[in-house]
Amino acid sequence: MIVTTVETIAGRSITQVHGLVRGTTVRTRHVGKDIMAVLKLLIGGEVHEYTKLVAEAREEALDRMAAEARAMGGNAVVGFRFATSQVSKGAAEIMAYGTAVTLSGTE
Repeated sequence: MIVTTVETIAGRSITQVHGLVRGTTVRTRHVGKDIMAVLKLLIGGEVHEYTKLVAEAREEALDRMAAEARAMGGNAVVGFRFATSQVSKGAAEIMAYGTAVTLSGTE
């Protein structure tokens, strides 16, 4: 599955547009990770626990979006973007979205 932020793929043409696809996940913080984050605030530096949490959430949203594109018959997603929003205090939604398409040629 090709996933790209651009609208076209060099050397390939879009033969069919399937439509909007999305993948979303909502994640909450963990008390143990919050304690580590508070300590990092005192000494400075990257909060690795949160970095890992966000990276995992993005991958899950991306995987869900790609699965939706495959289910629609697509072999690529163009115009890909991430969006985030706060659902409640301590919980955030990560959304991956784009347009599912079928590209000419093989992957």
